Amino acid sequence: MHYLITGHTGFKGAWLTLMLTRQGHQVSGLSLDPEPGSLYEVGAVGELVQHDIRGDIRSAVTVRDALEAISPDAVYHLAAQPLVRESYLDPRTTIETNVMGTYNVIEGISTTPSIKASVIITTDKVYRNVNQVQGYTDSDPLGGHDPYSASKAMADILTQSWMLSFPGSPIAIARAGNVIGGGDVCQDRLMPDLMRGFSQGSDVSLRYPEAVRPWQHVLDCLTGYQLLMQELLAGNPTVLEQSTWNFGPGPANFRTVGEVADLAARMWDSAASWSVSEQTHPHEADLLALDATAARQKLAWFDRLDFSQAVEWTVEWTKNVNAGMDPRAVTTSQIDQYVSVVNQ
Repeated sequence: MHYLITGHTGFKGAWLTLMLTRQGHQVSGLSLDPEPGSLYEVGAVGELVQHDIRGDIRSAVTVRDALEAISPDAVYHLAAQPLVRESYLDPRTTIETNVMGTYNVIEGISTTPSIKASVIITTDKVYRNVNQVQGYTDSDPLGGHDPYSASKAMADILTQSWMLSFPGSPIAIARAGNVIGGGDVCQDRLMPDLMRGFSQGSDVSLRYPEAVRPWQHVLDCLTGYQLLMQELLAGNPTVLEQSTWNFGPGPANFRTVGEVADLAARMWDSAASWSVSEQTHPHEADLLALDATAARQKLAWFDRLDFSQAVEWTVEWTKNVNAGMDPRAVTTSQIDQYVSVVNQ
């Protein structure tokens, strides 16, 4: 099977590339250049990619030409401007990338005969957040307070509209929560900020330590995406009749930012520390959780790593790479370890 991943140089894209190639699949990618120090760069992931195309999905011509050159069997659309705080600084690029970029991808998919199925990745932040304790279900209303959340909600609605208006090869939307794992270098994300600070021996400043999020390891999240893709390709009617899917952990993984930081600091060493930022920051949700009942019942998907393991695997990845181990080898070792957990 030949997969195209948009955003393959990003955090989840690099992990998915390694997972798919380790399973024996061909992978091609369309993305911007990787961030310095990211898994894609330090792990030389590009060596495994058949077509490594650098381009901006805001260009319809770029997307069309890439699909024509690759002729993939299936598409994972991950490319996005993924940061809430960045969306306040540059709302136009955020909206153009996440909305029109997604439009360009799904339009290109519809005119590429080789494509048999596609999974479009949005986010848990697409929901109209009213800070409800129970997780949001796949059918709850969408919204978006900040430009990032609004742009992803627009992309989600756009994709659903396209699926209804222009039937073609199967498409599904996947939503996930706060995904953590080794090799993420994005600014203003909790675990990357903690790993950078702890590695440098500096105190880490947290914006909203009381905010609650559904924490999940990247391998659990991506396994959900893969199960969904497999069922689309197999033509499973139960899966084909549902357009949106949540892949979020259970309530035991709904933890505050401060709890994550405390656990990561204990796992790092006794000198690791964090403090509360005294600056004023843009709005972020106090509580956000997903209900993944449909994925558990229809895809037999659930998180294999609990909250403590998700943090531990992220800390251990960083420690091993800091100690001089090859980043790709560390990553594939965790992939193999995860597979052994699944097969138990």
